Amino acid sequence: MRSLKTKKFDSIQLSEMEQVKLMNRVDKKFWFHTNQLPALLDMISQDYFLLHINGQNLLQYSTVYFDTFESRMFAAHHNGKLNRYKIRRRSYVSSGISFFEVKFKNNKGRTIKKRIPSDFEVSDFTDQEVDFINEVTPFCHDELRPSLINNFSRLTLVNKNFKERCTIDLNLQFHQGDKTVSLDDLVIVEVKSDGRSSASPLLTTLRDQRIKPAGFSKYCVGRTVTDTGLKRNAFKGKIRSIEKLLQTENKLYY
Repeated sequence: MRSLKTKKFDSIQLSEMEQVKLMNRVDKKFWFHTNQLPALLDMISQDYFLLHINGQNLLQYSTVYFDTFESRMFAAHHNGKLNRYKIRRRSYVSSGISFFEVKFKNNKGRTIKKRIPSDFEVSDFTDQEVDFINEVTPFCHDELRPSLINNFSRLTLVNKNFKERCTIDLNLQFHQGDKTVSLDDLVIVEVKSDGRSSASPLLTTLRDQRIKPAGFSKYCVGRTVTDTGLKRNAFKGKIRSIEKLLQTENKLYY
């Protein structure tokens, strides 16, 4: 990937982002090859702040996802069910902060995220996490197990009108058991807003570059490419499209 030039962006600090947390939001996702990213960043650099933590802007994230032994959360997404959940423990590595998070996608297309502070290094659920699972999900803690590890790097942008936040994920890696799959040349962009009409320079630029919205669940893609025991036919087309985009000789769906 060509070097990312981000010096044109004004910076924003983590403490300044409280007003744009958007825990109840509407998401739009896009994915494309990294060779398109430098020009895209250059075109929007005057319209967004770029998050910096400890002098860095390409920040490292690590996530452990949990699912039932029958992979009910994966199956709900695979089967197109609405009102579905994702449960994860995420480390915001660059800031040294970790959260235990529950994401709920409702039948109105809104994503609602709830979270509590967590310790990424723990393996078992803490008492606080058990109570949290029981309170905000239909699952019991003792039916959940780690199902996927996901690592990636992220640029976080905040619209200067403070009504929109955007994430740009790079260097995706998925781990399950002894299998690791990397998607180094793939970019995942997610535009997050409160759903009200407002100007989005990033959405306009993506449209001008003929990059169309396309769903992308890191959890479901990661499970699909690392676990052949799952029913995953619904994602076969997406994985083939990723293979074609990346021109990889290594088949991701087998």
